[in-house]
Amino acid sequence: MNKKIFLLLLAACAVLNAAAQSVTVEARIDSLQILIGEQAKIELEVAVDSKQKVVFPLFTDTIVKGVEIIEASKIDTQYINNNQRMLLTQEYIITSFDSALYFIPPMPILVDNQEYKSNALALKVYTVPVDVSQPDMFAGPKDIMKVPFTWEDWKGLIVLTLLTIPLLILLIYFIIRIRDNKPIIRKVKIEPKIPPHILAIQEIEKVKSEKAAHNRDPKEYYTELTDIIRNYIYGRFGFNALEMTSSEIIEKLLDINEKEDMKELKELFQTADLVKFAKHDPLINEKDANLISAIDFINETKSGEEEFKPQPTEITIIEKRSLRSKILLGCGIAILFATIIGIITYICIQLYNLLA
Repeated sequence: MNKKIFLLLLAACAVLNAAAQSVTVEARIDSLQILIGEQAKIELEVAVDSKQKVVFPLFTDTIVKGVEIIEASKIDTQYINNNQRMLLTQEYIITSFDSALYFIPPMPILVDNQEYKSNALALKVYTVPVDVSQPDMFAGPKDIMKVPFTWEDWKGLIVLTLLTIPLLILLIYFIIRIRDNKPIIRKVKIEPKIPPHILAIQEIEKVKSEKAAHNRDPKEYYTELTDIIRNYIYGRFGFNALEMTSSEIIEKLLDINEKEDMKELKELFQTADLVKFAKHDPLINEKDANLISAIDFINETKSGEEEFKPQPTEITIIEKRSLRSKILLGCGIAILFATIIGIITYICIQLYNLLA
């Protein structure tokens, strides 16, 4: 009976010993001695079954008095033995500013609400050796060093400055356009330019189609007819016939035109001068003959190329702006102005920080 009891106690001790061995806690330090202000690393490692719950110690600023914690890493978990065991590791970066030999007591770990402790550690902190017998050897504080010039520090400011210049030019352009009440983008209307001979024939047709043309005032009739001819000569031959006398026009035409027969046109101008200045009253047949002479002169002297070549165009600029476009333009100017002010302010702040 006593033998059975002994065997049972022995088996229970073996089970308890196996359970105790399933949890291992180990603390390691990478350097046993440091100078004041230097750093060392403590590694706390726990090996447990994968289903066990582990709680690491929660330190605030120090592990022990005089040994400060600079940084505590996150807990690293590694599974081993086909995920039946896990290895948990946490690192602490420590330092000290007092020279002494520090004893770091065992760190408590809770595993399934049961406390386990690591091994103790020691840390020796040395002070910097100073030769007090030679005070003249102590160096004073160094002068402030000038930061060397690097393009990386100025590249952003240069780009922003170059960007500000076109934005400023655009802002000035907008302000001038809105001040002068002109649109930002010109609307161009292209109208075909009528050749001189077609325009002259159209004007003569108007004269022919007017009611009671034969009953009109002769002076008014011949003035209108000769003005049509003078405008045609100006457009066709390029000299200002509107400011020339009838004889000067004929002489100029004889110099330019290869055709020397200007008899009918000359008679037209002479009749017109008589009507205007001598109160001559021409007959109806004479009016018709002069009208036909004008048409013949235009048809004989018109440029044949004008009927086949594309005519030049005349550009008409429409300067109109609606109320909506004015409001949008004003908002655009305000946003552009605010953007430029913001960029200039940022550049000034950065320049101050670089040059201070």
